[in-house]
Amino acid sequence: MKGFKYIILIGVLLIVGYLVKDLFYNDESYNQAVLKFRENKDLSFRSLTRSPLPDSLRRSFNKLNYYAPARDFEVAADFTAIEGKEPIAMPMTTGTQEPYFVKGKASFELEGQTHTLTLFQKAGSTSDTLFIPFTDQTNGFETYGGGRYLDAIPNGQTIVLDFNKAYNPFCAYNPQFACPMPPAENRLKVKIPAGEQAFAK
Repeated sequence: MKGFKYIILIGVLLIVGYLVKDLFYNDESYNQAVLKFRENKDLSFRSLTRSPLPDSLRRSFNKLNYYAPARDFEVAADFTAIEGKEPIAMPMTTGTQEPYFVKGKASFELEGQTHTLTLFQKAGSTSDTLFIPFTDQTNGFETYGGGRYLDAIPNGQTIVLDFNKAYNPFCAYNPQFACPMPPAENRLKVKIPAGEQAFAK
């Protein structure tokens, strides 16, 4: 009987060990994917044709500043689609406006609170990827003061918001760019220490 219990105990320990190992490798695989994503972005910033940096900064550019990947900031959100017939006038950093459609709302839990973000699509775009301009409590300190952006694709009534891929608007690197300004409803009341940090010239 004792031998049987011992065998069961060993089996349970093996299963737990397998699950822990699987979780570790899943997280490690995720981290590597985020780092590869960032490596490709840094490469594009060195490009003569794709970089938003002025030549004076591009020539000496090495890499952007990022928070370390954190799986806690890859969140599954409830998505509610909105089919607006008329676009809104999105304020731009240059004082102009551009037409965007409101495409939905994403609600998620973070830091023990429920948050909601509005998702947009630029007028004329046919992409499934939606645009999320947002601010959080790191802006002006660890991240760009004007907020950051996030892209995500809905999957039915859910959507994954991966803040590890949050990025700065081009105007954070070059004021000649006109960038959408995050609307009031997308001001998060928590810190999002994930994704791109403030650019150091």
